[in-house]
Amino acid sequence: MEEFAGGTTTVVRIGSTVRRPVRAWSEATQWLLGRLAAAGVRGVPRRHGVDAQGREVLDFLPGEAGTDPVPEQARRDSALVSAAGLLRRVHDATAHLPDKAGHRWQLPAVEPVEVVCHGDFAPYNCVFDRGVTTGVFDFDAAHPGPRCWDLAHALYRFTPLSTVDSPPPAEQARRARLFLDSYGRSRDERQDVVDALGPRLASLVDFMHASAAAGDENFARHIAAGHADLYRRDIAHLTAHHELWARVVVG
Repeated sequence: MEEFAGGTTTVVRIGSTVRRPVRAWSEATQWLLGRLAAAGVRGVPRRHGVDAQGREVLDFLPGEAGTDPVPEQARRDSALVSAAGLLRRVHDATAHLPDKAGHRWQLPAVEPVEVVCHGDFAPYNCVFDRGVTTGVFDFDAAHPGPRCWDLAHALYRFTPLSTVDSPPPAEQARRARLFLDSYGRSRDERQDVVDALGPRLASLVDFMHASAAAGDENFARHIAAGHADLYRRDIAHLTAHHELWARVVVG
């Protein structure tokens, strides 16, 4: 048995499964994982009910996790391209589900609803093998919304479009364009993603503060550690380089 802590959740690995606490939105994520399985989407965990201790039982995804410090293979272009393809398959599998907004998700739906967003598609929630993104887990933040909303967060995390431990802005722009091209976004659709970058980060800051105010100690610790301040600095970074994103990322 191996125990490890995620950003806000303690998970236990037992053999080929992981066990994690049941949450108020677990029924919604169970529904989502079931739909992804029915659609044949590979690289996402399957759910196997609840164990005797009342914990969710999910597949353990093999590979190297992209947790800090982010491994070298997770920074390769091949990881970027394959991550974009995986996110596209997750989105496509949920695009035509008529009841996707009829569940109790952790986060509210974002209009216009097009797909079920993963909500936190990032290297730390993915696994990698030989420079390829082979799987994604932790669907706790999943919620209905537009593709550009999820893509904005994925770009921020995978490029990464940050002021810390990130490549220079020109390389950030190249990597962002590669991700969006690999996903299959048109020029107008790339513009939608660039426009969503700042609002998506701002919504994360708002969610952290609301959660901390409601008594969530994990988010209170994140704020105390300066995470919200970092996101605000990164919003300023995104704004400062808007012309670069427009020229290279949108084209």
